[in-house]
Amino acid sequence: MVIMTTTSSLTFLPVLERIAEEISRTPGRGRPADYIPALAARDPRSFGMAVAELDGTVYGVGEWRQPFSTQSVTKVFTLALDLAREGDELWEHVGREPSGNPFNSLVQLEYENGIPRNPFINAGALVVTDRLQTRTGDAAGELLAFLRAESGNPALDFDKEVAASENAHGARNAALAHFMASYGNIDNDVPVLLDQYFRQCSIAASCADLALATGFLARHGIRADGSRLLTRSEAKQVNAVMLTCGTYDAAGDFAYRVGLPGKSGVGGGIIAVVPGRCTLCVWSPGLDERGNSVAGVAALDRFTTLTGLSVF
Repeated sequence: MVIMTTTSSLTFLPVLERIAEEISRTPGRGRPADYIPALAARDPRSFGMAVAELDGTVYGVGEWRQPFSTQSVTKVFTLALDLAREGDELWEHVGREPSGNPFNSLVQLEYENGIPRNPFINAGALVVTDRLQTRTGDAAGELLAFLRAESGNPALDFDKEVAASENAHGARNAALAHFMASYGNIDNDVPVLLDQYFRQCSIAASCADLALATGFLARHGIRADGSRLLTRSEAKQVNAVMLTCGTYDAAGDFAYRVGLPGKSGVGGGIIAVVPGRCTLCVWSPGLDERGNSVAGVAALDRFTTLTGLSVF
């Protein structure tokens, strides 16, 4: 059965309710990220999903107002903020190709002279955060201010417990940063960069917050207040990299099943974009072996199947 939607949000609500009901009956939700102790205790059966339309109307089901650890979802916003400042120069320091390796792998960096494959693996996100830090003096603060403005939620903040947990277990990220610094691809002192990166990943936000904050990508670069963050071409670039690289080394399967630009995080969140139409965020902390939310991917798969909305 395909439920074709109109511009009215009311037609999305039965779809979301149906998805939530189906997900509630699904056994096997994966396991929360246990290598970050602050995330390990999350209930893998938690579930929330929100849709935001271009005008800022937002609605959802389940725990869609419950804040969770955004983790790598924030890499999309950091990329957009830096791309808005330096344009194509950024792509001299980070690639745009899928990695085919785990998100925290060091393997390719030596072969490729310290240039990460894409902005969404950890090495690439460290480079983007480093470059935004150089341009703003406070990359994490710039990101938080942006998310507060776009979501309309001034209460968004860093989760100090999560940031401290990541810092205490961040040896591999430190290794990535030092390795890239040896190739001259990191400008700031590594401890400063890591502090910024861990704070960035620790931001707590809800599905509603993130669906709204992602809206500029559905509006082809236009922010919630009507100002332009990215050119139409730059918004297309971000969406394209999300489609091909946004779900770690499962991006091909995600594109096959969901058919939308998306970005996942090991906190269990996934954002997705229907350009020119709406944005989505789904959250469920149980992950598959590649670090993506099991229920989240399934929910987005059902959304595009039931509505007929995809980029294909």
